[in-house]
Amino acid sequence: MSAMIWTVVLLVVSNVFMTVAWYGHLKLQSSGISADWPLYAVILFSWGIALLEYCCQVPANRIGFEGNGGPFSLIQLKVMQEVITLVAFVVFSLVAFDGFELRWNHYAAMLLLVGAVYLVFMK
Repeated sequence: MSAMIWTVVLLVVSNVFMTVAWYGHLKLQSSGISADWPLYAVILFSWGIALLEYCCQVPANRIGFEGNGGPFSLIQLKVMQEVITLVAFVVFSLVAFDGFELRWNHYAAMLLLVGAVYLVFMK
């Protein structure tokens, strides 16, 4: 596979892990699974998941960075990662949290982020 495809795939996988690390404990708490866990246990649990995120994020940036022969500039990698993070967060939230809803201003913000990606990739 090309460096471009590997970079995007690894960024998607890493952002799924990161979203679960950042917000999964809230779902576990609301479902009663981790409601009695001390904060340090929640942090260690999230760090364990974040380790998997780093195992994908670091290679994605190394493979994709133009300084290493990849197709993307540093700013392109960052902006692309932010949009992927937003998509992963929205999908996770819609699946995991009852009552999560998107309003017009959320859609407008997402549209502006997609616009940012467009602008970053312009020559």
